[in-house]
Amino acid sequence: METLPDPEPIPTRRRSVRHCAWCGRRIPDAGRVGRPRLYCAQSCRQRAYERRAAVQRTGLPEDAVVLSAVELDDLQDRLFQLRCAAEDVATAARDGAGPAELANMAARLTEAAGELERIR
Repeated sequence: METLPDPEPIPTRRRSVRHCAWCGRRIPDAGRVGRPRLYCAQSCRQRAYERRAAVQRTGLPEDAVVLSAVELDDLQDRLFQLRCAAEDVATAARDGAGPAELANMAARLTEAAGELERIR
């Protein structure tokens, strides 16, 4: 009796991590039925709709970004924190800091950059 060759394994597709188009949070993987979700929650979907409607009323370009004064101040504060953390790492490296200290400072720099990613 002849033995059949083993079938080739079925390639699996890697699922990419999706993030909410409004708040940037990770969207839970809900399977592959239907269109991929754009928003993590109904509230984010509603805020995005409100923004699109406001853009249409004001005549701003679709890709315009509008920030309140408070949001702009917060963004500038986070940019300042990121710059200070980067300057601290550069100064420590120039002054001959040890690997443990540099690793700790790099972790704080990464944390500051992560906070800056969260614009909304």
